[in-house]
Amino acid sequence: MSANESTAVNVSSPNTSLTGKVRGLLQRGGAFLVVGAIGFVVDAGTYNLLVFLGGEGPFFRLPLVAKIIAIGAATVVTYFGNKWWTYSDHAGDTGARHILTYAALNVMAIGLQLSCLGVSRYVLGLDSPLADNVSGTLIGQAVAMGFRFWAYGKFVFTNPASGTNSD
Repeated sequence: MSANESTAVNVSSPNTSLTGKVRGLLQRGGAFLVVGAIGFVVDAGTYNLLVFLGGEGPFFRLPLVAKIIAIGAATVVTYFGNKWWTYSDHAGDTGARHILTYAALNVMAIGLQLSCLGVSRYVLGLDSPLADNVSGTLIGQAVAMGFRFWAYGKFVFTNPASGTNSD
């Protein structure tokens, strides 16, 4: 057994019982959450460095731009984590359609996350590090992560590797 096979999240087992499906969903969801936690650290760390480094960082007055940069960095990290671990039991489609679909879904998820930060900053008038991290990083990322989990499985990582059953 190769190293990739030993760490793969296998939710494509022939077990089609409800218990087997729930177990598979929990396995994939757990892997997705671990990858997401790493992305969270990248997102939060990058954002806080850009906005709050030294009190008022270089992007303090441009929090949405800083959030886009932070999400972009985290997105690259989580893409590879999901491709190589969470959805490693799926065929390695990397064509233009695959990448464009992934990018389009991430733009939608970024919109969800930015809207949480934007409401906090511009509607509620909250601009403290705590408010930004709660709205843009905690709440925004939770909403975006739920959307991504659903969307990646539905539209991006759709082809089970040969020899597996997608049920």
